[in-house]
Amino acid sequence: MQKQSSGAVSEVLIRGSLITLKRKCGKPTCSCADGEPHATPALSYSVKGKTRILTLRSSDVPTIRQALHNYKVAAAELEKKAISGIRRTTVNIMNAKRDA
Repeated sequence: MQKQSSGAVSEVLIRGSLITLKRKCGKPTCSCADGEPHATPALSYSVKGKTRILTLRSSDVPTIRQALHNYKVAAAELEKKAISGIRRTTVNIMNAKRDA
């Protein structure tokens, strides 16, 4: 995963879920034929209502996990600001009606 030119990787926001894809490769002599399937980390996300899956390298998982966390924190902060704005607007409208 590369850093964005505007800042560090820790500033990256990603919306989605970290998942593990499990599959058998189909080789009859592979250990997955009789045992545990191969596991691949992946990012599941949606664009315009369509689910997309991006397979990852194991080394990408910590960066993706941090970016997912960053998104959740930013979304929570935005929600707090939105609620605060609704409350302020409600108070202003109620005061304006009372003073009219």
